[in-house]
Amino acid sequence: MTINTMLVDDHKIIRDGLRTLIEKEPGIEVIAEAESGMDAVTKAKDLLPHVVIMDISLPDMSGIDATRIILKENPSLKVIALSMYSDRFFVSGMFDAGASGYLLKDCAFEELVSAILTVMAGKIYVSSNIKGFSLDKPTGKVLTPGSSGLSLLTNREREVLQLVAEGLSSRAVAARLGISVKTVEAHRRHIMDKLEVGSISELVKYAIRQGIITV
Repeated sequence: MTINTMLVDDHKIIRDGLRTLIEKEPGIEVIAEAESGMDAVTKAKDLLPHVVIMDISLPDMSGIDATRIILKENPSLKVIALSMYSDRFFVSGMFDAGASGYLLKDCAFEELVSAILTVMAGKIYVSSNIKGFSLDKPTGKVLTPGSSGLSLLTNREREVLQLVAEGLSSRAVAARLGISVKTVEAHRRHIMDKLEVGSISELVKYAIRQGIITV
């Protein structure tokens, strides 16, 4: 059986490089690419790949939220995070969303192939380069070193956090998400309370530190 994969990353050069390498691998094929979270959700629903290789920092929606939506619509699909971030907030977030694997972008291509084959066999793959996480072999679940501050946020709050951190005004966020300005401001207050930050600048710093946005 050929393993159909979809590449999700907002950098075309990374997608092109991965496609070139994957297409040289027998039994694995790239059937789609996506450059944003919503693009990934739509294409995963329409094309039904076996494996989605997912970046976390994406325009319009984080890879965590895209993973959650994709797997809600198609639970049998496998998602492997391929990220530059090894922070526990995002590793935990991806596995909480239902991902089957997590790799760092500086990994060797051979490790990505191994991860694809592992998740297709119904197992979980955690890169050995990610510290503080381990696999509980009896249950097959990932053991994480503590709860994530982001796990306290609702899906909508995560979306608002990313857009606010990207510099959008409350009015622009409201227009993007189809909600009122007052609702956006209420979400922002709840986010700041949950993350224990006191200003928008601190919220932006938090988002950068956790890889929600990049500088």
